[in-house]
Amino acid sequence: MVVNTLFLPELREMLAENDADGLRVFCTAIHPAQAAEFMEGLEPAEAWRVLQHAESPVREQIFSYFDTEKQQAILAAIPPEEAAQLVANLPPDERVDLLKSIDQGLANALLERLPTEDRNDVLRLKAYPENTAGALMTSAFPKVTADMTVRQALDALAQQAAELEAIYYVYVVDSFGRLEGVISGRQLLSAMGRPDTPVGELAEKSIITVHVLEDKEDVARKVARYDLLAIPVVDDNRRILGIITHDDVIDVVVDEATEDVHRLGAVTPFIENVLEAPFLVVWRKRVGWLSALFIAELFTFTALASFEHAIAAVIALSLFVPLVISTGGNSGSQAATLMTRALALQQITPRDWPKVLRHEFLMGLALGVTLGMIGFVRAVLTPTSVLGNADRWLLAITVGQAVAAVCLWGSLVGALLPLILRALRFDPGFASSPFVATFVDCTGIIIYFTIAEFWLF
Repeated sequence: MVVNTLFLPELREMLAENDADGLRVFCTAIHPAQAAEFMEGLEPAEAWRVLQHAESPVREQIFSYFDTEKQQAILAAIPPEEAAQLVANLPPDERVDLLKSIDQGLANALLERLPTEDRNDVLRLKAYPENTAGALMTSAFPKVTADMTVRQALDALAQQAAELEAIYYVYVVDSFGRLEGVISGRQLLSAMGRPDTPVGELAEKSIITVHVLEDKEDVARKVARYDLLAIPVVDDNRRILGIITHDDVIDVVVDEATEDVHRLGAVTPFIENVLEAPFLVVWRKRVGWLSALFIAELFTFTALASFEHAIAAVIALSLFVPLVISTGGNSGSQAATLMTRALALQQITPRDWPKVLRHEFLMGLALGVTLGMIGFVRAVLTPTSVLGNADRWLLAITVGQAVAAVCLWGSLVGALLPLILRALRFDPGFASSPFVATFVDCTGIIIYFTIAEFWLF
């Protein structure tokens, strides 16, 4: 987060004067996210003094907008009992995420001080594997039974509201906690004209759910597909264990998109702000892939060396090497990006490889012919001073065909490699644009000089 110093002098002045009214107004008059941004420049103890002037749940909302390092510093700077109370008041899913991210010793100390019910809830949620619905869900959700009347259901929700993050849908359960239906808050309020109507008559019985061990990416796709504000999480017996709200799904989408973009750029994914992350962390995330790609690119030297005689005989051939191999890298990167995105959206699967092969063969051929014609014209216009003994038209045919062939080859490699990686249960994002480009560079040189030997020698 970029530090905003606009309110820092005023905040410190209010703290120095112990201006309780001013600090209370500051905490409540603006959005919690803005309050957290303005407080970013404060020391942890100062930030906590400000937060103490906000009522719960505003205090917890502001606290949740701090980055992890700031949260950990505040929790470490205040008395353990106050820190435990702050954590206990956070929504269940945010509470678990926080305790996972902070120092383990501090997390254990806070966990010991949490109320028994909250501690058991944390341990239960922490037990679910990472990247599953169980690890993402919140265990606090509105629920009623089918035999309740509308009036009774609203009374029950009024009692539950203080513990809930939001009320998008109300879930109808039986005595064993099994999910029987769902009804929106708006529907309940609209039914107040018939307060004695059983909730079971109003509830929707066809419910979209996710299993507690389902992958979080699949959860995000379901929420997006059905335009849901929240989705219930159930176990094998259809007992509802929690819900996942749309704001958590947005975080998943952002995280997954960030990972894909990083991998497509040959960077090991990381979540820190690139300008604020430790220098060695960013270096380590980038140097691995760059080193691997650099070593792979050394094979282009080997490929060029094997055609030394052709380059010596027709110097003009070397002038078109960058043109030819960049064409393959660009077309391969295009295809890899399109297929990686299609896989992420489940528009295609590895079993669709024949269809993908046919599509990219035709597309690569059309693109190759188009670029090959441009390359042909450029080769025809090669100055006589650098043409040497080579035949102008044969050189142009060589360049045009090589560009077309390498473009076709790059499209096929870029399209099929993500499918192969997904079939092998790897992230197709590893078919990064630089990786595809590097591979096609090496093989493109072989294609280019093989065509040159056929026409010119």
